[in-house]
Amino acid sequence: MGLEQNRAIEDRMDGLLKAQGLTQGSVGARMTALGNDPRHLFPDTDAGRAELLAYLNGLIATVRPNLAKAFTLKLKAPVQVKRVPVDIQNGAGQGYMNTGSLDGSRPSIYYINLKSTRNWPKFSLPTLTYHETIPGHAWQGAYLTETGKMPLIRILLSGFNAYVEGYALYAEQLADEIGMYDADWAGRLGYLQGQKFRAVRLVVDTGLHSKRWTRDQAVQWAMDNTGRTRDAMTSEIDRYVGTPGQACGYKVGHTEINRMRDRAKAGLGGRYDLRRFNDLIVETGSAPLTVLSDVVDRYVAAGGRIDL
Repeated sequence: MGLEQNRAIEDRMDGLLKAQGLTQGSVGARMTALGNDPRHLFPDTDAGRAELLAYLNGLIATVRPNLAKAFTLKLKAPVQVKRVPVDIQNGAGQGYMNTGSLDGSRPSIYYINLKSTRNWPKFSLPTLTYHETIPGHAWQGAYLTETGKMPLIRILLSGFNAYVEGYALYAEQLADEIGMYDADWAGRLGYLQGQKFRAVRLVVDTGLHSKRWTRDQAVQWAMDNTGRTRDAMTSEIDRYVGTPGQACGYKVGHTEINRMRDRAKAGLGGRYDLRRFNDLIVETGSAPLTVLSDVVDRYVAAGGRIDL
């Protein structure tokens, strides 16, 4: 699946790059060049970092009014954007989210590693932000913390990776579907680069843990096929070395959720409502994909109605 996904996404990226007059070299090489273009970079200074954080807050504010196109759920989902603390940035992930507290006293916190702003061309930030905040992880977490409908044991045991990360990758897709890139060709390229990166993960994780690839081989392959920086890909590969299979959960979960959506659309016909399907995926909460599939089948059998 990794190579097939990679090729399909690469074809779309190639078309967008050519439309901008970027025709020479591989897609990865052209994305590397685009990512090094000063027009797409924030200054690698404290002022540049502050500008980047303000941009992320702007993205969150812009997507909020569009959520009604994808959900009927009414969630507040407050989010605070922070830089990864300097004293841990060397060993920290590139971007991650901490769900808000159960009592509502602390919002979800979206952390981004700003050791170097060169790791974050402007076009790469929208899809990361939608993944980590809304309609992604912060939206997932808000249902748990705001509604009181999920038993505490389900909240505590919420680490089913293929669901959690598969949904957040699906949320990136939803952002595209509700029009967040309609006037942003570079952001759409960043979205597709992110999708390509998740397909690349399937290859490098398998290469490392089954094909006996070296760390350097995996880093170089990821760089060549995504156009992202060596520092960013080294951080990612080190994570995969330590957690075999975790990187695969993103694309596996995303693919399965789309298959469930296709099944629901075919089974419900005129009664199908994308917003209610998306609500269902969030309302089910973290679960194995087989359990989530059963819930979707029950939803279809009940004519688009189900009491969780």
